[in-house]
Amino acid sequence: MESYEALIATLSLTMGAAWASGINLYAAMATLGWLAMNGQIDLPPDLEILANPLVFGAAGIMYVVEFFADKIPGVDTAWDGLHTFVRIPAGAMLAAGAVGDVNVAMETAAAILGGGLAAGAHATKAGTRALINTSPEPVTNWTASLTEDAMVIGGLWTALNHPLWFLAGLVVFILLMIWLLPKIWAGLKAVFRAIGRFFGREYPEEDEAKAPETSPSTNQTQS
Repeated sequence: MESYEALIATLSLTMGAAWASGINLYAAMATLGWLAMNGQIDLPPDLEILANPLVFGAAGIMYVVEFFADKIPGVDTAWDGLHTFVRIPAGAMLAAGAVGDVNVAMETAAAILGGGLAAGAHATKAGTRALINTSPEPVTNWTASLTEDAMVIGGLWTALNHPLWFLAGLVVFILLMIWLLPKIWAGLKAVFRAIGRFFGREYPEEDEAKAPETSPSTNQTQS
């Protein structure tokens, strides 16, 4: 029973750290570091560095920078674009570190799954925010940003304290992500096409609906 609970707890932390890093890496690092520094959790050996005051301080500073950058329309999308190269590999590293003292194959598998989950979460967050930026008012940006921060902090707390509940919620998130990403992509294509047309670029017309078949009566040979 204890081994089963330990396995679920490890899986929850592994996937939770990867998922959270795809949305807000610095909030994830700061949350795990803060909880470990205050003795509320025991991090696996490879993640204990997050409780180091220097690492925690750096994560905290970057979280503050992202907190403000993430609420400015346009700046948030540029920030997300740059962090494509940060959040995904960091998610893979956190996932690999969260599995604890295991063999290389297990760490590699965790890194692959964690990187994939971080990539999906990042794409969903970045795409959604890019679409939100088509609205001129900033309230939706602030609301989305604050919601994402709450999701990361609350999600990690749930992953550590109620792993089964977190894993169930993660399955729902993944299913929603699979359904949502094609719609986000279609929306972004429409936005880019509209921008292109504004600057005079022409796009090929969409395939036109096929004309209805000719009625048999019109094909009759006239006598």
